[in-house]
Amino acid sequence: MVTVEEFNRMETGWLRPALLDCCDAPEWVDALLNSRPYPDLESLFATADRLAGALTPEAIEQALAAHPRIGERAAGASRGAAWSRAEQSAIADDVETAAALHSANRLYEKRFGRVFLICATGLSSREVLAALLLRLGNDEQTEAAVVAMELRKIALLRLRKVVVDA
Repeated sequence: MVTVEEFNRMETGWLRPALLDCCDAPEWVDALLNSRPYPDLESLFATADRLAGALTPEAIEQALAAHPRIGERAAGASRGAAWSRAEQSAIADDVETAAALHSANRLYEKRFGRVFLICATGLSSREVLAALLLRLGNDEQTEAAVVAMELRKIALLRLRKVVVDA
């Protein structure tokens, strides 16, 4: 973790991979880095949020590729995989819900052609399953907007693990 002051001074070589773990959208990372320096943590997060809200559909699809299916644990020892496992720590905690999530994931992927994305931190398996089932009723445009919002939430949540207040 670094402070805003350190974030402003650090070499891009260290920051870029950490930011890609927050949101695997190079345009978001580059814009966030190119907007330095930030006077404070609030401005950094406001800029990160604004930039995440402006991601192109292509950038969102690329970022989605870095996320495992809900209920499946990300493999590996990378920072991003560890964050994903922690974020989904309460998901699929019983066999019945895990099976329902697996089935609903497949329906979602067939309907929308992408993995189901939700900011799962603090949500139970049943809450995630209910959201997934509800979102299956969305039209493509509505669901794309929801996915973009969930990606923003995850990016900002993870950015708080990289940059802290002094």
